[in-house]
Amino acid sequence: MSLNLFLIFMIASAAAAATGIIFRPGSWYDGLRKPSFTPPKWAFPVAWSTIYLLSAIAAARVALLPGAGLALALWAAQIALNTLWTPTFFGARRMALAMGVMAVLWVVVAGMVVQFWMIDWRSGLMLLPYLAWLCVAAALNWRVWRDNPNAGAH
Repeated sequence: MSLNLFLIFMIASAAAAATGIIFRPGSWYDGLRKPSFTPPKWAFPVAWSTIYLLSAIAAARVALLPGAGLALALWAAQIALNTLWTPTFFGARRMALAMGVMAVLWVVVAGMVVQFWMIDWRSGLMLLPYLAWLCVAAALNWRVWRDNPNAGAH
């Protein structure tokens, strides 16, 4: 694994993470009805920090291996979609649109897991927590959207 490549992937991940600092959930989100399976607030930064770290390590491992083009293109697509979700949901308060972004993100990450696994199974394994967390996030997005029909865009 190249340290330089890892740092580049971490910079991209940090940019995605920064949207959570810029577009905070705040009182709007706190006032929404949420399902019983909603993780505690502390779990979100812990989960995302772990996911960003593991995905950067996985990408840096795969980047220098033959046939990594599609895998890295999927990595780029997922980090772009990941960066888009937070301002769509928390900034614009467009829960339906955020659900669409989440659905595409899930498909891209699932494809990325497969591609990474085919190149380096350890790297593919590192991405499984991401896919699992997206399942929770997608279910949460959908339920919050469904259970708060009048709380969308202002």
